[in-house]
Amino acid sequence: MISIIIPVFNREAFIQYAIESVLRQSMQFFELIVIDDGSTDRSAEIIKHFVKNDSRVHYYYQPNSGVSVARNHGLAKAQGDYVYFLDSDDFLDESFIKTSFDAAEEAEADLVVVGSGYESRLPSPMALPTCAQFWKHDFLKKNRDIQFPVGIQPGEDGLFSHFLLTKTDRIAFNGQGIYHYRSHEGQNHRKAADDGDRTIEVIKKWFELLRTFYEKESFFSTKSLHLAQFVAHEPFEYRYLRTALSDEQKQTLMDLIQNFFKQHIQPYLGLNDFNKLGEPFRYFLQSSSYVDFDTFYGDWKIRRTKQLKRNLFLLKFIPVKSYRKRMRAQFREEFSLLQS
Repeated sequence: MISIIIPVFNREAFIQYAIESVLRQSMQFFELIVIDDGSTDRSAEIIKHFVKNDSRVHYYYQPNSGVSVARNHGLAKAQGDYVYFLDSDDFLDESFIKTSFDAAEEAEADLVVVGSGYESRLPSPMALPTCAQFWKHDFLKKNRDIQFPVGIQPGEDGLFSHFLLTKTDRIAFNGQGIYHYRSHEGQNHRKAADDGDRTIEVIKKWFELLRTFYEKESFFSTKSLHLAQFVAHEPFEYRYLRTALSDEQKQTLMDLIQNFFKQHIQPYLGLNDFNKLGEPFRYFLQSSSYVDFDTFYGDWKIRRTKQLKRNLFLLKFIPVKSYRKRMRAQFREEFSLLQS
């Protein structure tokens, strides 16, 4: 059985579509756990309608406590062999659960990375959004001390996956899983992206959680590259490069990232592993100021964009379809970053 968990807070416009997408799954052996995080709109009324008509749908209420508490609440209620978290404003393709289950069973995996857009992060992803995480429940139970961090948003899903990914390399991939993502103004991560000061405060909390976890597990020496890749991906690429920051905020964030790297990663990271990090991030770590880096990055983007266009053209002549597909996804992900 699969446990599908949906946290909900004031999503009356979307929750019906999310639930219906689960009920339409080609694999019908599931339980749907909906955690109402103190909604004040019609969300509860809509959910309870499904509860009355389908015994697989379960409704739980909690006072408004945030998405991490809601997901942890749902995980505590889950009875399935596998666990998947669906956001209440999104929906799934009909074969999503079946193809993910098949991939997990075939590979005896602790985690299935779902969605063709995430193939470029394999074989060793450093973090994943919830939409790409299909977990074996026994693995989560063995690591029950790892939960979604409370009071952290955005990035709670990335930290959750990052911590768990230090514990396993039994990872499979399902490129057939199609997740329908809705983008709208009410999303919490979009609100956070518009507030540079809030972003910086959240990243301070990320770094404290990372330091505490790696110290507790004695992972600094053995997982230094994994940690470095997380810092490169989340606070650097997705926050410094993609968030609208003032000059002062840019310098503050640069100082935070550089200091964390020097204290907790650099002493353990060999030169070969350091060179596995992207060129912009390596330059960022050694930059004297945000002005120095931004000047370099502007020139680098122009050069890299031209190179990616050439590479995409040359991919047409590579006969191995699987390699061609994987590289195309990787190039497009980088293009997306360059356009931001």
